[in-house]
Amino acid sequence: MSVQGHDVVVVGGGIGGLANALALTRKGLRVRLLEQAHEFGEVGAGLQIAPNCTRILHHWGLLDEVTSLGVLPRSIVMRDALDGDVLTVLDLRDVERRYGFPYLVIHRSDLHGALLRACRRAGVELVNDVTVTGYEQAGGGAFAVHDGGREFGRVVLAADGLHSVARRIMSDDAPVNSAYVAYRGAVPFEQVAHLPTQPDDVVVHVGPRCHFVQYALRNGEMFNQVAVFESPKALAGEADWGTPDELDAAFTGTCEQVRAGLPLMWRDRWWRMFDRDPIPNWVRGRIALTGDAAHPPLQYLAQGAVMAIEDAWVLAEHASGRAERVPAAGVGWDAALAAYNAVRVRHCRRVQTTARAWGELWHHDGEKRTWRNEVLRARDPYDYGHVDWLFGPTALTPDQLPPMFAGYDGR
Repeated sequence: MSVQGHDVVVVGGGIGGLANALALTRKGLRVRLLEQAHEFGEVGAGLQIAPNCTRILHHWGLLDEVTSLGVLPRSIVMRDALDGDVLTVLDLRDVERRYGFPYLVIHRSDLHGALLRACRRAGVELVNDVTVTGYEQAGGGAFAVHDGGREFGRVVLAADGLHSVARRIMSDDAPVNSAYVAYRGAVPFEQVAHLPTQPDDVVVHVGPRCHFVQYALRNGEMFNQVAVFESPKALAGEADWGTPDELDAAFTGTCEQVRAGLPLMWRDRWWRMFDRDPIPNWVRGRIALTGDAAHPPLQYLAQGAVMAIEDAWVLAEHASGRAERVPAAGVGWDAALAAYNAVRVRHCRRVQTTARAWGELWHHDGEKRTWRNEVLRARDPYDYGHVDWLFGPTALTPDQLPPMFAGYDGR
């Protein structure tokens, strides 16, 4: 360990950690990334990447590669999960015209792989088999403390996920259990060719206390499905919750397209749905949170990985801007971190709280379901009031944050 070795130490080799390492290295900074696993990799299935993120991937020179690995869907179609009726449509070709960059879907491991290759090309120092257990402030920087010693950086970025060790420095909060669980399944497309699927669209079926998502991956070679439902066992406080019997029961009474897809879900694993309450500060001294360590959302806006990449973009832009103003002194890290904290906390709070409200809207039953369906059917397909604040250019300062949509009234 050298106190003069690195400008930035990044803890965590997921999408957020790699994005930060890449963005900062592209600005000429020396970055070491610490990952606890023996090899780099990602688990999971599909991701939706909106124009606010593909804009950044384009700037990093990665959009062509990422697009070649994914799918550019034609539309997002929202349907009622019970009767299958179309409620509203978002024309993604028009979205690309409006925002200048596409909306794409990609396997999580493919996006991770593209970022990993870019980091290697850029010269990021990537280190495996390092488990960070604590953090310490130091003169002119901070330490990431791990099982083999300490790593010094002028800044230490914690990209260590939902159960972040570094977050304890900022807050004593805990993950919030939504009582919802997700099942996933990504299978070769020939396994679903006989089903009533729509391979050119992202289809979201919204139903009482459940929803079901379908879209193609890997140039149409794979088909991705996500089934999410509220677990009765979780609500009852039972430890063994989210089991396959609950999955089947949750989607009883749904339309043919949903029921036909359920047998293809992976049934040996499932993901419990947690987020955290927003906190007002992600920076303490020279230690900063990023990605899910800072703002783990529920998935209803499909912005989790997007926000992590935006974090990386914003911090790197502020770091390079501070260095340009006083090049002889290097990066003015205190000012750069303060600027990052000022804008990203506000934006991500919006996303986290709106995602919770969106989940309530999706899962209405009875009279509330009838009201929701009426509201969505009445929407002009080319009204972008509910996504302009998300899909536009990523704000670098609070004054660049667009106004929120009026939208959901909490009914």
